[in-house]
Amino acid sequence: MVAFSISPGGVGESVSGLVADCVRIVRESGLENRTDAMFTTVEGDWDEVMAVVKRCVDHVAAHAPRVGLVLKADHRPGHPQTMADKVASVDRRLAEQ
Repeated sequence: MVAFSISPGGVGESVSGLVADCVRIVRESGLENRTDAMFTTVEGDWDEVMAVVKRCVDHVAAHAPRVGLVLKADHRPGHPQTMADKVASVDRRLAEQ
């Protein structure tokens, strides 16, 4: 599972077009994903997820002179846990209080 954020640099004040292109790349990958205001989270096989991140970086780099990338990964082979599992675990804890 990887959460990442891409920041195109040198393209002016609005970067939403290039960010939208990256979200489209992620969604078309077929991998489970979720986008919020700060990050897009993608889950799946490590190599597949990292290939999607690379496609996004390469796409932005083709249109911007600089690309900022923030990436957070939860790599735990043999212990599959989905985005939904993680949120459900926290929700259960909150319900106990």
